[in-house]
Amino acid sequence: MRVGLVQLNATDDPSENLGPTQMFVDEAASAGAKFVLTPEVTNCVSASRARQNHVLRTEAEDKTLSALRDRSAALGIWLLIGSLALKGEDDARFVNRSFLIAPDGGIAARYDKMHMFDVMLSETETYRESDGYKPGGCAVLSHVGDVPVGLTICYDLRFPYLYRALAQAGAAILTVPSAFSPDTGPVHWETLLRARAIETGSFVLAPAQTGEHLARLGRSRRTWGHSIAVDPWGRVLADAGDLPGVTLVDLDLSMVDDVRRRLPSLNHDRSYSGPRM
Repeated sequence: MRVGLVQLNATDDPSENLGPTQMFVDEAASAGAKFVLTPEVTNCVSASRARQNHVLRTEAEDKTLSALRDRSAALGIWLLIGSLALKGEDDARFVNRSFLIAPDGGIAARYDKMHMFDVMLSETETYRESDGYKPGGCAVLSHVGDVPVGLTICYDLRFPYLYRALAQAGAAILTVPSAFSPDTGPVHWETLLRARAIETGSFVLAPAQTGEHLARLGRSRRTWGHSIAVDPWGRVLADAGDLPGVTLVDLDLSMVDDVRRRLPSLNHDRSYSGPRM
């Protein structure tokens, strides 16, 4: 399977981000990718709740979702919209929602990010994602053709039990669309992605936002970039560096069964008591 990882430098204006996203999706498809993946918050990178309230829409109203569904159908490809920031339907908070789009433009799966990025990385960089976003509560396994795919988003990466559960449910590919912090990126990003691949014997595909993101309201954000594909043995197949663009990778999906046969750790769980204090 040929896949295309789209790396973006999105702004806080969804209408401005749609053109480059469509261009890169088209580029990946024209190069033979049958599965194309975009990063977290493909439509809008913003640290301002006021700006988000002004520009974000519900799923039913979102123009990025509608346009990318049309592109997927026109190109006849599977498309993972890594996530869209959307207004919630039943909560004052937003949702951070990943969409798997089928080659006919239909929505094959939705996944709402479960783990919220509530951290204080430094005195000048603090995030309270749960203040603005409602976390999801359900793991999602879907299929790209006949290939089982587990959906996750960014900060989920730090919770290995989610990836183990997805792999034990059959996922051969794990997706990790991200807008990863440049403070943790140099040390944690590749290491965590390789660990999730090794632990589960899965391909890990992680399209990312990159660079400094133009903000019309509030402070600008920076992200690490380096969209990565990792094979089930833990080897990095591709690293996109720090510029926007498309990275193509050919996956030999037979590797999943081979690695899991050689290292069947997914079948070796044991119940235990403790820890005792």
